[in-house]
Amino acid sequence: MQSFRTELENPVVERDLIELEKKIHAFKNGQINEERFRTLRLARGIYGQRQPGVQMIRIKLPYGQLSAGQLRRIAQVSDDYSTGKLHITTRQDIQIHHVSLDRTPQLWEELERDDITLREACGNTVRNITASAFSGIDPAEVFDVRPYAEQLFQHFLRNPVCQEMGRKIKISFSNSEQDDARAFMHDLGFIAKTKQGKKGFKVLVGGGLGSQSRQADVYADFLEVSEIQAHSEAILRVFDRLGERNNRMKARLKFLLKDIGFAAFYQEVQQELTAISPSRVESEHLSHDPIVLEKIPENKRGLESDPLYQQWLTQQVFMQKQKGFFAVGVKVNLGDFNSEQARSLANWVERYTGNELTLTTEQNLIVRHVPRAHLPALFEFLQEWSLSALGYAKTNDITACPGTDTCNLGIANSTQLSIALQNHIEENYPSLTQNKKVDIKISGCMNSCGQHMIANIGFQGMSINTKDKRVAPAVQVLLGGGNLGSGEGRFADKVIKIPSKRAVRALDLILSNFEASGENSFLKFYDQKGSKFFYDLLKPLSEIDELHANDFIDWGHDQDYQKAIGVGECAGVVIDLVSTLLVEAEEKLQWAKETLAEGRYQDALYHSNNAMVGIAKALLLAEGKKTNSPQVILDDFEQEFIHTKRLLLPYSWKENRERFKTTIASKTWAENYFNQALILFEQAQKWRKHENN
Repeated sequence: MQSFRTELENPVVERDLIELEKKIHAFKNGQINEERFRTLRLARGIYGQRQPGVQMIRIKLPYGQLSAGQLRRIAQVSDDYSTGKLHITTRQDIQIHHVSLDRTPQLWEELERDDITLREACGNTVRNITASAFSGIDPAEVFDVRPYAEQLFQHFLRNPVCQEMGRKIKISFSNSEQDDARAFMHDLGFIAKTKQGKKGFKVLVGGGLGSQSRQADVYADFLEVSEIQAHSEAILRVFDRLGERNNRMKARLKFLLKDIGFAAFYQEVQQELTAISPSRVESEHLSHDPIVLEKIPENKRGLESDPLYQQWLTQQVFMQKQKGFFAVGVKVNLGDFNSEQARSLANWVERYTGNELTLTTEQNLIVRHVPRAHLPALFEFLQEWSLSALGYAKTNDITACPGTDTCNLGIANSTQLSIALQNHIEENYPSLTQNKKVDIKISGCMNSCGQHMIANIGFQGMSINTKDKRVAPAVQVLLGGGNLGSGEGRFADKVIKIPSKRAVRALDLILSNFEASGENSFLKFYDQKGSKFFYDLLKPLSEIDELHANDFIDWGHDQDYQKAIGVGECAGVVIDLVSTLLVEAEEKLQWAKETLAEGRYQDALYHSNNAMVGIAKALLLAEGKKTNSPQVILDDFEQEFIHTKRLLLPYSWKENRERFKTTIASKTWAENYFNQALILFEQAQKWRKHENN
């Protein structure tokens, strides 16, 4: 196999790329089992698809911001390594599909040339940090939250604290009490506030969607901006130490809070803070005065009297807080666009605007810093490239996950259902395409990637069994979810399950009653009617005694539906073997040694600690003992091996554990802890050798 060579100047990234290439080689040669390799590639943004032999690549774009050059680079990578198609996600990422595993190191290297990473875009890591899409340009914002999102992104990237957690962590930043980044549904959510002239955040913790959605708890009503890094790390350290590891369905942070209670969790975090150094720097503003390099682009035809242009101006152009500049919302159906559109948009933005674009959590694009005089030409450009569709952030702007198109976990098709619903709205409810009255979201399964649990009207992909044992595609209809602002939200009620092909009729019944009510707020309308009204309204659609042949064919298909669910990779399921754990512990000790030499004492401590956890887990598994959270592993190891003197260590195991939780990193402490981890590793190897003889 030809060795991979990178030409990048960043040694950290170079090491990542070379390591990925080595692991791919080891996996293909049977040196790493499939489950272990899955965990490694997920942490590098490489996700298995429904189609065998190809991968989905998730490109991590913090708070959805990218320059024209970065978008152009992504478009080129999609052409060279994929199908030329790009997909915007509900976490402000971009995904490309059908990529060969062997080519992922080269793909990643190409992206890094424009400072774009795949690192920790998937897996049990800190996922892409989202933020209010209009941050930095919003006239109503408290302050620009992007610098603080950037600070946390940089701090947690490759941070040993969050490389092997029980599950993923999702973080958001909202720039006002409107909370359009929806802190209430995140593991860690920040809402901008000021107090006595100081910048800070209302902080929420432990929210989440899925089959057991949870409203986040208020961790702090106000936390100064200089404090958020330390508190965030403490929260993640507690989650890493105490979080569930065996049952992935119970391994999110929300379940830890539910199990031990907020008060106990808060106390653990406060103790953990004593071992964390305060933030060394406070982020500066990313905002700058927009620079437009070229003269006004030519407006080929007079648009002042064009009603379509006037509608576009009214609905999709927003005044910025920077005088004379506007932001333009670009509706991207299902978040899908192609490399030609992306490349052309990048070129236009670079020439005629402030060279900034933002991806939104509704799978759209925002072009920032457009001078007033450039708006007619931008409209013409968007028309030319089929990007001028009306309905940005309106009822016909439906959010949907890829569903069974590419996702292993998809149960029913989301994308084609979304298109059918959108077409029905545009044909029958034109007024709803001009006003944001109803929020509609679709997920292909219960995991809520389409965020159906917080929609006014949500659809969740399911299946339904008939009496003659046939299986038909179905959707759960959910109603009454939404964002209330100030860190409060509503999760939708599950109303009824119906065959998927009847979803359009269900939406029609709901919307026709809504319009007839004269109410402007769908949530008020829903509360006035109550869930039983909607259950009775939709009940006839749930009858399955006499299904038609078409009911057994899912949206976008021409063959009978077959329920086929692959192995979910969102959580990086892991099957640990004793030998694998010890090999990995040795690798972590090497990382600890390297970070010690670089003076990164906090990282060195955590690498050494992770090595100790791995060693303890390996020996417990060798004894047939079940393992759970890192803290339980270390406690059980103490009972099984230290108290019984099966292993003799020249230091106090208990004192060591307590000191790790309460002592700030220093050179001496990090070196001592590393040496203690080395001793444990040597003892474990001797014990294993003795047991196997």
